[in-house]
Amino acid sequence: MAATTSNDLICFTNCFLPQEDGGLIEKDLWIDERRGVILDAQRTFFLRKERPNMIIDLGGNILSPGFIDIQINGGFGFDFSVYEGDDQTYRDGLKLVAERIVETGVTALVPTVITQEKTFYPKLLNLLRPWSPPQAAHLLGWHAEGPFLQMSKRGAHSPALIIPASEGFKTFESIYGPENLAEAEDWLMSGDTVHNTVGVRMITAAPEVEGVMEAINEASKRGICFNIGHSMATTDIATAAVRNGARCITHLFNAMPQLHHRDPAIIGLLGASPYLSPSSSSTFLPFPSDIISALNASISSLPITKEPPIDHISEALDEIKTPPQTPMLLAEQAHRKSRLPTGKQSSESEIKKDLTTITFDRPFYEIIVDGIHSHPNSVRLAYSAHPDGCILITDAMKILDPHLKDGVHDWRDGRRFYKEGDKLYVEGTTTLAGSVVTLDKCVRNFVSYTGCSIGQAIRCATYNPARCLNIENKKGTLRAGADADLAVLDHQGNVLSTWVKGKMVWARK
Repeated sequence: MAATTSNDLICFTNCFLPQEDGGLIEKDLWIDERRGVILDAQRTFFLRKERPNMIIDLGGNILSPGFIDIQINGGFGFDFSVYEGDDQTYRDGLKLVAERIVETGVTALVPTVITQEKTFYPKLLNLLRPWSPPQAAHLLGWHAEGPFLQMSKRGAHSPALIIPASEGFKTFESIYGPENLAEAEDWLMSGDTVHNTVGVRMITAAPEVEGVMEAINEASKRGICFNIGHSMATTDIATAAVRNGARCITHLFNAMPQLHHRDPAIIGLLGASPYLSPSSSSTFLPFPSDIISALNASISSLPITKEPPIDHISEALDEIKTPPQTPMLLAEQAHRKSRLPTGKQSSESEIKKDLTTITFDRPFYEIIVDGIHSHPNSVRLAYSAHPDGCILITDAMKILDPHLKDGVHDWRDGRRFYKEGDKLYVEGTTTLAGSVVTLDKCVRNFVSYTGCSIGQAIRCATYNPARCLNIENKKGTLRAGADADLAVLDHQGNVLSTWVKGKMVWARK
């Protein structure tokens, strides 16, 4: 390795570069260390008439875009959902996570806040504006998971705080704060955000909850990534949500109905046709109040299998188990039957026209690849159905720490957990309370579970999340002009070093 850096250009050589289609090619990569961006090597050479003074030989390893975790609840002892009244203490916690997480190859993350008291949201979301601490991962913005969730799929979210959006998007503004839901450009310009900073806002909600469906379109217009999650939505409701602007599914398979062949529900979106019939997938109309009342009554009367009550376990694991064919399906069928049209039937040509005039883009979907939240076969099934939409996440809790030893650890409220590998159990029980898997481990697991190549797995932790968030020109790729956020990996997916904005911030000893 040459030590001269007078022209601030670095060339990584003898390395394999992941491509946006999941392939790997052996090729050099040039970056500008001062500006922290990736360069077009040929154009730079002809314009500047010079070569990089620093050459780094990577020994045949992989030079990947840095990983992006779009759903993470905390780590290294800090919980993004806990605000104790002091702004600086909260910022220090954010900085700690951003500094420590780079050893897992993550160079950008979206801190996730679970359902809160109404008064906390404006403060928390303001503190979670985009921020890039020095020598640390980028904090891209915020992911608000709740409070507009389906009660029976709430996971660890507090039942007392779950509410409907009675006034649609106005309710969203009253909860999150109108300043946090402003148009994307206005939101970024309203704070002390550095020019050209990437900013991300995500909301997870259940589209069948009152007022949510009508809020999706307005949220997406304002540059907010809307996720379907913690929901009992049927196939038609979920499809309507995507057509209204929903872009992603929150932690697939978890906190949603099980797959059923007659109504595959939210999971079934992965198998949706690129063409829809208007007659079967029209804009969702809210159920009449009598149907909603009957639905709520039927859900509460379901035979329920409950584990011992545990508050604030993994937010994705279902506390209440529901059968595949849920009362939501029955209520929707009753509602649809009551609205059946009368009159002449459509001709064959009209039906064919219907099937080819409405296009449908399947949503992205997050998936926790720890072998706990989803069986390896389920992971492979999902990826086989929709590889272009797959996004690996950790959904990690504050206990996340790759150096945490197996054994008993304190958590909160006097409770303790027993850690065994990536699994967390409530002390003294066999009750699963989540996992502590890291995103680099998810990449390695994904190769094992699906049989895909390491390049294809990397794509699901880099390019796919960047596309979902519409930031692929800056993050998650090796395009010229993108941020030089990089992870050097061996061919098994182990992280060897991490670079943020052209500077090495961590290296394996």
